[in-house]
Amino acid sequence: MQRFENIQTGDTLESLTVPITVALITGGGIATRDYFPGHHDLEAARALGSPHIFMNILTTNGLIQRFIDAWCGPAGHMLDLKIKLGAPNYPGDKMVISGAITDKRDADRSVEVTLKGINSMGPHVNGTVRVRFP
Repeated sequence: MQRFENIQTGDTLESLTVPITVALITGGGIATRDYFPGHHDLEAARALGSPHIFMNILTTNGLIQRFIDAWCGPAGHMLDLKIKLGAPNYPGDKMVISGAITDKRDADRSVEVTLKGINSMGPHVNGTVRVRFP
């Protein structure tokens, strides 16, 4: 569990490697009620020009939250999440999520984490998360 007093700008977070599986992609789509065929139907995804089904943005959001929660523990409260997607996540690949503290504000006891998630094709996601501590 992180303590605000011990966090410094420039600190890096321990990376998280996420295996990208059919179950993760389809389960994420179902859990977020995103029934777009490209997230669960191989033939539909191929008809769209994709080699396989692909992860939706809400599953990516959940993986980013998992990454942040694993770092900050129950004391941290995520205030803001801003991400952009890049290369798709396809089954059989893996995504490595990493981050660093890029801002610390004593006034509201918050920090900004700049993060990225990279797969074999390049950046899948990049962005920032602001976390407040008690």
